[in-house]
Amino acid sequence: MKTFQCGCCHHPVLFESNHCDGCGAVLGFIAETAEMSAFRDLGDGRWQRLPDDATTLYKPCLNYATQGVCNWMLPAQSCHALCRACRLTHTIPDLSVPRRRYYWFMLESAKRRLLYTLDDLGLTVESRDENPSKGLQFAFLEDTPSKAVLTGHASGLITVNVAEADDEHREQTRLAMREPHRTLLGHFRHEIGHYFDDRPIVGTPLLTQFRLIFGDERADYRRALAIHYREGAVRGGWQDSFISAYAAMHPWEDWAETWAHYLRIVDTIDTATAYGLSIAQGTASGHDARVPQLQSVERADDDFQCSMTKWFALTAVVNTLNRSIGAADSYPGAWSDAVVEKLRFVDCVTRSARRH
Repeated sequence: MKTFQCGCCHHPVLFESNHCDGCGAVLGFIAETAEMSAFRDLGDGRWQRLPDDATTLYKPCLNYATQGVCNWMLPAQSCHALCRACRLTHTIPDLSVPRRRYYWFMLESAKRRLLYTLDDLGLTVESRDENPSKGLQFAFLEDTPSKAVLTGHASGLITVNVAEADDEHREQTRLAMREPHRTLLGHFRHEIGHYFDDRPIVGTPLLTQFRLIFGDERADYRRALAIHYREGAVRGGWQDSFISAYAAMHPWEDWAETWAHYLRIVDTIDTATAYGLSIAQGTASGHDARVPQLQSVERADDDFQCSMTKWFALTAVVNTLNRSIGAADSYPGAWSDAVVEKLRFVDCVTRSARRH
């Protein structure tokens, strides 16, 4: 993700910011141009960009103006009250329950980061209103005494258990499930992988290649799921072929896990580029020892191998920095050649989807 600055004082601001810590200006994100702008509230529901720009007026998303869980803007003449991101949400947490507004804010923030990355990759997402049969929708649900909510995807509906927005619960689950990369944003990245699996793959020539790389997706999913949760990653040495233990369960989960990690790579490299991070020659650990070392972090859209080189070197440095302050590695582990080839296929699919 690129860096953002206040339009008034040029103080650095974050993607989630709604005001500038430098000058106090009110901020809003314009998704169409991927810009964070400062605004003046004109008092009639319309906001004017600062410094003075009367050419285009905006209005805040209703969830910004009344709920404080969004910071996206819409053109003042838009017929919609909600921004493009919030229109994708079908069910929100019960706001009468303590901390549920905070959890909703965390869920929406992760979703907006996901949409930013998809926009950056040129991958369009339609809502159910725009495309009733294949549109995307999110439901943020909670467990009840009679029913547990499973985070997952089904025919364009992505369900996320609200408890995943609770840091303590998610950390306990991460340790219990032995999932080192379990994050709220990671859930969104994984589930959107399921949303995209049939769109650019099923019914296209890519399906044959998918089966050669990931396996036959027609394998019994329910049986694979039951075996995984009963016995764990039953395939011995899953690290030789899979990016995570969960990926070893079924070809579609292998795809979604690989897709999620690909989005993480794209976002991390872009963020490093935006901050001007430069890495000198050095020795990195794992798979990257077999590729040239990174000189500067610059994303090369047309060179997957270059992106991998940058990723391996970047994570080696970040992990070393973490150890310097006594923290755990941000991205532990190395990848096999088979995993890198799966990432290469994901890269190929995203480029194909972008062209179409």
